[in-house]
Amino acid sequence: MPLNLSWRPIMRFYSTSFQGSKLFSVKDLTTHDMLLQSRFIYQPAAGIVHWLPLGLRTYKKLQNVIRKRMDQAGGLEMELSSLSSKHLWERTKRWDNNELFKFKDSKDRDYCLVPTCEEEITSLVGDLCSSYKDLPLLVYQIARKYRDELRPRGGLLRGREFLMKDAYSFDLTKEDGLKSYDNVNEAYRRIFQDLKLPVTVANADSGSIGGDLSLEYHLIHESGEDILFKCNSCQTVSNVEKCQSLPEKQFKGVQEAECQYFINKDRNTLIIMYYPKGRKLTPQYVKDEIPDIDFSIDEEMALALFKNESEESSSFLVKEIIRVIDPRVTSNTNMPDLKVLYHRNSMFTFTDIPIVEAIAGERCYECEKGTLSEHTAIEVGHTFYLDKKYSTPLDCTVVNEQNEQTTVYMGCYGIGVSRLIAAIAQTSRDEVGLTWPQIIAPYQITLLSNKTSSKENLDTVTEILSSFDVQVDNRDGKFSMGHKLKQSKVAGIPLQIIVGKHFPLIEIEVRTPIQHSQELKDLYKRKTWDWEIQESPQTAGCSEKHLVHLTGLAQVVDVLLECL
Repeated sequence: MPLNLSWRPIMRFYSTSFQGSKLFSVKDLTTHDMLLQSRFIYQPAAGIVHWLPLGLRTYKKLQNVIRKRMDQAGGLEMELSSLSSKHLWERTKRWDNNELFKFKDSKDRDYCLVPTCEEEITSLVGDLCSSYKDLPLLVYQIARKYRDELRPRGGLLRGREFLMKDAYSFDLTKEDGLKSYDNVNEAYRRIFQDLKLPVTVANADSGSIGGDLSLEYHLIHESGEDILFKCNSCQTVSNVEKCQSLPEKQFKGVQEAECQYFINKDRNTLIIMYYPKGRKLTPQYVKDEIPDIDFSIDEEMALALFKNESEESSSFLVKEIIRVIDPRVTSNTNMPDLKVLYHRNSMFTFTDIPIVEAIAGERCYECEKGTLSEHTAIEVGHTFYLDKKYSTPLDCTVVNEQNEQTTVYMGCYGIGVSRLIAAIAQTSRDEVGLTWPQIIAPYQITLLSNKTSSKENLDTVTEILSSFDVQVDNRDGKFSMGHKLKQSKVAGIPLQIIVGKHFPLIEIEVRTPIQHSQELKDLYKRKTWDWEIQESPQTAGCSEKHLVHLTGLAQVVDVLLECL
């Protein structure tokens, strides 16, 4: 069925419109510049964006796609303040983040503009929910967030102010928490299916948000800043920060190794990681085997706790050394000298843990069979299972069925809305301009008439198309038909419909390559009106043309849009 927006008056553009009147070449433009030139956005300063009418329509339509699936997943929409007080962020030890926009009010109290809302929502739920009967709970919002980017770049991809859908789940048990996590990930898959985007889901590191389980959603593209690795055997996809790899089976070892020193939280175990010289160490990979390793202590301080010990001292005898040796480091490798005294009975060695960043061509650690390939990508969504990372320091508890206070389990889930718009624009643009999934295009149709057509004919077609989202470009006498067509195509409007000399036959130009659905093929077979299809026309920004009689115009437009 067509998108029913008949309650909305059809927009008519004039020369004073924000759409502008100048034509421009897109060949050498960045996607961000194309969005600026097409008047989707306006950028008054680095990292700051104003949304103009075309961009705002796209943003609101994307909101509706996300809102629909989050509501179906059981989410309750909220809207939290953009301001958050210092004391909450101190409790979670995140106040010292140098990307927070911080300020003081007139009473010298500290606040920040929120980049994410774990602190606020956890505090709120802790105050309002007191019983297990209040759970499970899934809440979300679509709102502006803020980050004090040192070097904002890429336009909407990395700004100081951005639009984001953030959601948070609260559950009584870990099992229920993981069910909520799976539920939201399924909602994400449906969102990206609705947008017809070839999203790649990757295992990811949780980073500063925290938690021990997370997935990232990416659009593969050469301009992306993220690196993904995919196994050609088990098909596992992981972010570079999460991907472990093994050397080829016949690999005899690197010539030289280097090492780095760490210590555990009890300060009685020194951890030494040996890895190939010149490779990037990824120490977080030992977390499962050495869960109490303390990454906050630098190498110099870790060594200081051992260096002054002698073989006779009692403290020396109770200290342990764990060596973690990357599989690429073998008996053939030149090893660096140990910088501390050791007792051979207190030294333990792991030799099967890959601890360097993966590179393409190495073996997959998950299946040990496949070969890893490298892909650059743009991240557009991220989901985290948080466990009790925020609920514990913020005292978010409920009374369980045994009348005992219990800390809730949490998850958080983000989609960068403005970032997703930029990513779609970047990955789908062509030599003519922008292209959009029709579900979020600012308009589904641009309706035009040439000089040979009467106002009555245009009004007739306008009425037939009243149930679609139509932009009528009636700037007659001010711009040529070619000028108006090119503007529509640069802006990525899916269909251009022309009322011309062949009336009552109407010309439809399809902006992007189209895969004919079975519904379209069936409609063509049973048609009772004139309908001619011209595939691969020699027209820039047009994948095919249709010449359709008024009688079947609405039905043809409907099935064409379903294909886009």
